[in-house]
Amino acid sequence: MSMNIVQQQHWIAGSVMSQGEEIPRVSTSLTSEDIIGAVRVRLSISRMSYIVEPGLYAVGNPDTTSSVLVSANYKLSFDCLRRALVDLDVWILVLDTRGVNVWCAAGKGTFGTDELVNRIRAVGLEKIVSHKKLILPQLSAPGVAAHEVKKQSGFQVVYGPVRSSDIREFLKAGMNTTPEMRQVRFDLVDRLVVVPVEIVEWSPYFFLLGLVMLGLSGLTCMGYEMSSLWTRGFNIFMILLVAFLGGSILGPALLPWLPGTAFSIKGLCVGLALWSILVPVLDLSSDVWAALPLILSITSFMAMNFTGCTTYTSQSGVKREMRYAIPAQILLLVVGMFLWVKFGIV
Repeated sequence: MSMNIVQQQHWIAGSVMSQGEEIPRVSTSLTSEDIIGAVRVRLSISRMSYIVEPGLYAVGNPDTTSSVLVSANYKLSFDCLRRALVDLDVWILVLDTRGVNVWCAAGKGTFGTDELVNRIRAVGLEKIVSHKKLILPQLSAPGVAAHEVKKQSGFQVVYGPVRSSDIREFLKAGMNTTPEMRQVRFDLVDRLVVVPVEIVEWSPYFFLLGLVMLGLSGLTCMGYEMSSLWTRGFNIFMILLVAFLGGSILGPALLPWLPGTAFSIKGLCVGLALWSILVPVLDLSSDVWAALPLILSITSFMAMNFTGCTTYTSQSGVKREMRYAIPAQILLLVVGMFLWVKFGIV
């Protein structure tokens, strides 16, 4: 870890000395800069570069007996942990997860056994603490083989609570978790907070689709008529906008209550509901049956895309769903575009 680089960070509050090593001390308070940074990341701005230098950090005034908490170097994860450590004296060992959060990094292997063992050796942790225990977030378990960590480094892995807000009670209870601490809730707020990233990332593609569909709306039996861009063009704009936002927002919001287990199927249910509302509102007349496959393809895709944001799914399950869902979604989109042109020129 480069001390010069780290000490320039606004969240560093001095340093502590341990075994002749100067270790940066982190603040447990979030500043306006941290909050603005979090908002930017939620809007997918510089998301993959919002990172913390991997290495060892101090909170408070830890000594050789203090607990060691392990975190990802995704700054949102790091910030969430440090703000829960007010008035505690602990160490934070930050792994190089390439700017990915704990759960996703565990699935991808960057929050894994090799990185953990290598980081222990790199910081000389056995010289810093007299005990042999590491506290890892529960959601890191898929990427870490605890027995291998013990074999290769001598350190025992203890899985802590799901939420960093429970760390204080976990430590107070002698590193014992309650059933509540082990429960992955992923409630409404947790689901909606990741929605803006999906909207921002996919909006350019749907903007291009909107331009194509707007252009196709001018085709009529009399040739190309600009006036149709104001009638059918407006309708297709509303159809695509409602489908895009509906699939992006309603899918995650209503996730536990939508029927089916596959997210693509849940998205179809959202699409059917939106279509039934748009038909009378827009007075689609002959375009009713063209709007249906267009809406279904988009809401199904956006809902399925949300699988990467949840703790409900596995990587193998997502790949399996995508194999049958994506061809079906493409087919629905093509059918919808064909019918939109067909009904315009009839």
